[in-house]
Amino acid sequence: MASDKTAPPTTTDAGIRVQSDEHSLTIGRDGPIVLHDHYLLEQMANFNRERIPERQPHAKGSGAFGYFEVTRDVSQYTKAKAFQPGAKSDALVRFSTVAGERGSPDTWRDPRGFSVKMYTEDGNFDMVGNNTPVFFIRDPMKFQHFIRSQKRRADNGLRDHDMQWDFWTLSPESAHQVTILMGDRGIPRTWRHMNGYSSHTYMLVNAKGEKFWVKFHWKTDQGNEFFTQDEADKMAGADGDYHRRDLFNAIRDGDYPSWTLQWQIMPYEEAKKYRINPFDLTKVWPHGDYPPMEVGKLVLDRNPTDFHTEIEQAAFEPNNMVPGIGLSPDKMLLARGFSYADAHRARLGVNYKQIPVNKPKCPVHSYSKDGAMRTENVSDPVYAPNSYGGPAAQPDPNGEAGLWHADGDMVREAYTLREDDDDVSQPRALIREVMDEAARKRLVDNIAGHLSDGVSEHILQRAFEYWRNIDEETGKNVETAVREKLGGKSKAPGLASALSISGGKQAAE
Repeated sequence: MASDKTAPPTTTDAGIRVQSDEHSLTIGRDGPIVLHDHYLLEQMANFNRERIPERQPHAKGSGAFGYFEVTRDVSQYTKAKAFQPGAKSDALVRFSTVAGERGSPDTWRDPRGFSVKMYTEDGNFDMVGNNTPVFFIRDPMKFQHFIRSQKRRADNGLRDHDMQWDFWTLSPESAHQVTILMGDRGIPRTWRHMNGYSSHTYMLVNAKGEKFWVKFHWKTDQGNEFFTQDEADKMAGADGDYHRRDLFNAIRDGDYPSWTLQWQIMPYEEAKKYRINPFDLTKVWPHGDYPPMEVGKLVLDRNPTDFHTEIEQAAFEPNNMVPGIGLSPDKMLLARGFSYADAHRARLGVNYKQIPVNKPKCPVHSYSKDGAMRTENVSDPVYAPNSYGGPAAQPDPNGEAGLWHADGDMVREAYTLREDDDDVSQPRALIREVMDEAARKRLVDNIAGHLSDGVSEHILQRAFEYWRNIDEETGKNVETAVREKLGGKSKAPGLASALSISGGKQAAE
């Protein structure tokens, strides 16, 4: 093929001009390939290594860039510069499914990850959340087991509803999240048509050093929409990348999605005596007690140009807290403060924050040194304390975010129960007070369809009791529907299909 004189020359990764895009170097036209065809070797070697390990949970997803702009004065709650009146920060958002692998369909029934990275003048602020305000568990000791129960069996490599329900029914704290998952919000129509939540409780600190507790709510400006299970199953076969395609095409066509950030604020002292544990990840704060207030607007207006470098290598971590924002006594959040960063070191290398998408847009003065894939130069001194002008810590005179009083013996026990702490009141209210009759029917249909796919009889019995404990009528209807689907058989057939944790449709909390 003749070369295109108007195109830039192909080069090796070292910038050296390549002689051919099509032909290897051989001994004669028909002879063997020679070992010193360095460009061929580079092409083959890079190809063999161009996939990095996928994320353990949240492997399938995509995202886009944009900005967050403050629209209300919330400076009385935080000194974080990104949340001062009129502040505007560049942002990256990644959406994902939890249990699916990197090539799984977008429309499986699953919670959706909703992670936000804000590039602020004080460093990167990451909020790692979901499209649900709660989660399945509240102690990190169970997290690894939970994820394994939602993924694939050891023997046949198939996903298995039996082990999913085995875990859920042995973990009653999962009731709130499972109710949401089996309802309409289990399958959003698009990422643009779903809310995002911090789920966790965070701390805010203002310029006076006063502390508050906060939950983040990213409310979609497009409205909440969902797929029914049948619609989702059909879409999984028709376009497994439907959500990824929808977001990319909408932004490409100038239809920029946006979300309004709202905060629920709890005064610091009230958390000590509130009727439910405000740090329990399986609970929401009733809006009647702590009404959400508007904070600002998140807009996505730029697609990635290189999916691998800008999305697949994007690293979000809850330990990225800028001054004015901190963690809380939420056990799950505290564990994630370690585990997310550790996952990135394992997957991307210890210097993953030097990858451009993860790199802060403010000056970095760190004593981190060397390691694989380091690209930023360091200079002496490389230790602290030192006498040669290296960076020095600057204590905050108004207190450090994320500090609170704690005392007691070291124990391995659950949270102390409070007046209204139980596992079923909030999901029961969701069914009886938030869902209408049509939504309740879809909930039952979704649960019954899921339970009818390979769940063992003894776990079915536990599942029926699980739902009766949440809501007696729902439990009875689920059992009736399952028995009808199984045709009166006492045991569900076979293992679960490899398809999904199937889906539904509902109004947002």
